Amino acid sequence: MSAAREDLDRTATELRHAVFRLARRLRCARAVDAMSDAQLAVLAALRMHGRHTLSALAERERVTAPTMTAMINGLADQGYVVRIPDEEDRRRVHVEITPRGEEVVAETIRRRDALLADMLGEIDLSEKDLAVLDEAAALLRRVTER
Repeated sequence: MSAAREDLDRTATELRHAVFRLARRLRCARAVDAMSDAQLAVLAALRMHGRHTLSALAERERVTAPTMTAMINGLADQGYVVRIPDEEDRRRVHVEITPRGEEVVAETIRRRDALLADMLGEIDLSEKDLAVLDEAAALLRRVTER
């Protein structure tokens, strides 16, 4: 194995460990305690990308259609999403986030951003450190948006 590959593997391991721990801490901050991470992810996808069919949502979130149907049923029962029949094909249903669902996503984002800002504020970061974190965030977005 080349030295460059060993460096890449070591960096991947360190990033995985750090990102996993950070994500676990941030997941604790949410607007609705009883909402699962999967349900919140569906609401966030609807907020960001708009109306979807159940099958498109299932594909986006990488779950089965029955799993997505169950998730949407729970979100609809709580008033976070609505089902809208397709105008051209009555067998197809679209799912759209409600204002109440939008509020949950916005408040969860606000809480998570505040938690992370507090965590960063607890350590002594220089301007250079903040610039490195900003660059790392951009790189991580590139990795995850592929």
